[in-house]
Amino acid sequence: MKPTPLLSRRQTLALITATAATPLWAQGPAWAAIEARARGQKVFFNAWGGGDRTNAYLQWAAAEINARHGVQVEHVKLTDTAEAVKRVRSEKAAGKLAGGSVDALWINGENFLTMKREGLLFGPFAESLPNFQYVDTVGKPTTRVDFSEPVEGLEAPWGMAQFTLYADRKRVPVPPRSMAALLDFARAHPGRLSYPRPPAFVGTTFLKQALVELNTDRTALYKPVTPEALAAASAPLWTYLDALHPHLWRAGRQFPASPAAIRQMVADGELMIALSFNPNEAANEIAARRQAGTVYAWQMAGGAIGNTHFLAIPFNASAKEGAQVFINFMLSPLAQARKADIAIWGDPTVLALDKLPAAERARFGSQPAPGQVEQTVPVILEPHGSWVDPLEREWLRRYGQ
Repeated sequence: MKPTPLLSRRQTLALITATAATPLWAQGPAWAAIEARARGQKVFFNAWGGGDRTNAYLQWAAAEINARHGVQVEHVKLTDTAEAVKRVRSEKAAGKLAGGSVDALWINGENFLTMKREGLLFGPFAESLPNFQYVDTVGKPTTRVDFSEPVEGLEAPWGMAQFTLYADRKRVPVPPRSMAALLDFARAHPGRLSYPRPPAFVGTTFLKQALVELNTDRTALYKPVTPEALAAASAPLWTYLDALHPHLWRAGRQFPASPAAIRQMVADGELMIALSFNPNEAANEIAARRQAGTVYAWQMAGGAIGNTHFLAIPFNASAKEGAQVFINFMLSPLAQARKADIAIWGDPTVLALDKLPAAERARFGSQPAPGQVEQTVPVILEPHGSWVDPLEREWLRRYGQ
């Protein structure tokens, strides 16, 4: 089989060309009319509510949007995005085609795939937003492809993520930069490594990172899953985990419940390496004085699973205009720079800084913070969203008892 370690530049450009919708500037009402109708609307924004920094950022954004546009934004805090997806689905089944309870939604992956397939999304709208002109659709191709599913303007990119590891340089002077090296590290340091129990998101991402590294031909991973493809592609993953687990924390018979638990265990010295899907997490932890200043971050040398998280509008939203104004503001250089600030949130921007006017570009600063990834690696696209559930179910069957 021909190895396919990463998408080539030609493949990436072809994917962008194939999935990019025709610009929507000339379609629909003028933006000024959308802003006018949005004034006075209330947007119920359904989003994960488990992070203090995220929640504080959203409070700031809500105040700014209200002051600038007269749009109220209420953060409906979720523990799982699937809660909101189920609500929209139930409203459609009940015939509630307008006046829905969800106006905007933080989403990606299998939840986006579900909503797109079931006709639960408003749009296309994303590429008609004025601030979309600044989005990096070339260097960050996942801004138009969500878990290998074309976005087609049904959600707007909001932030970037990529599988990242971090540790204290005093304890881990040479980072393991491949899954094979990580297995060697675990053998040399028994009980000092673990990963979050799937379906915790970072735990599932760990499985996907191993899956793509262990398959030289990844073609099947970017198509809807079939039982045959799952059996063939996952076989080396289970062999790898069977070898890895006896050397993990508690001999792989138990797994930490969340990335937060692992972060604390690393800070306490119980574990040696933390896993994250935010390249800036180590820098955030250092800035908050929860990790030592000698902590550093790295990514797998052959490339790291990466994706974009998005903002979408359900098909029956009560405040579609307000939601568009809200999302356009979240794409503004002001809002994106604040979100990328390590002291605020530290979520990497979706914008192409070279597209910005000089004054806007200056908002992002130029000096990396301690703990930020020093050497970025190519993004490996997420497997198709349909792979997530069967991978998690099989992991639970094999290791979840």
